[in-house]
Amino acid sequence: MGSASIANRHFILRRLHSLLGLLPVGAFVIFHLWENSQSRFGAEHYNRDVVGWLQQLNYLTLLEVFVIALPILFHALYGLVIVYTAKPEPLRYAYLHNRLYLLQRISGVGVLLFLLVHVGWTRIWGIWEPAIKADMFGHMQALLANPLLLSVYVIGLLLAVFHLCYGLWSMGLSWGVTTTPEAQARSFWLMMGLALLLAAMGMQGISGFLA
Repeated sequence: MGSASIANRHFILRRLHSLLGLLPVGAFVIFHLWENSQSRFGAEHYNRDVVGWLQQLNYLTLLEVFVIALPILFHALYGLVIVYTAKPEPLRYAYLHNRLYLLQRISGVGVLLFLLVHVGWTRIWGIWEPAIKADMFGHMQALLANPLLLSVYVIGLLLAVFHLCYGLWSMGLSWGVTTTPEAQARSFWLMMGLALLLAAMGMQGISGFLA
């Protein structure tokens, strides 16, 4: 009885982890990439119409805590539990999706580390330095002018995009949406196409800060 209860609780937590990866976490990642792609229109547009608009939202702090931070925190922490308990064995079972499954778990850890750095450099630093909030474009431009930090952002972007899109593919399997090999193959190529699109959008954002 006890083991069944534990297994059921794990099943529910896995489902919640998967669902939060789509909404709101996945949706926020896509929005954030689109938001930063607006950097191509220049500092005035980005600071006034993107950052300025967001800062004027009602209940912004509540949205950041309950819609963004807490879902990301749960998804990240339970993701670490999954990483610890998963046994993909890529050398013993050397097929593509077993290796990609392992890569997704590794990418999740990388994304978590990148997220801590990114939030620290932008949101947290901006609390102590009001000038950063007033000119986020200039702040990001200064950060990305450093080749090392630029590399961190490019790698973090690619890890986040892969983690999201392969997670969406595996979500189709676990939720019973793609049940046939043909549907799984179509879904895989669709998600990889989405990954390329999101990566291009993210790189456009980075290049916009450097222009």
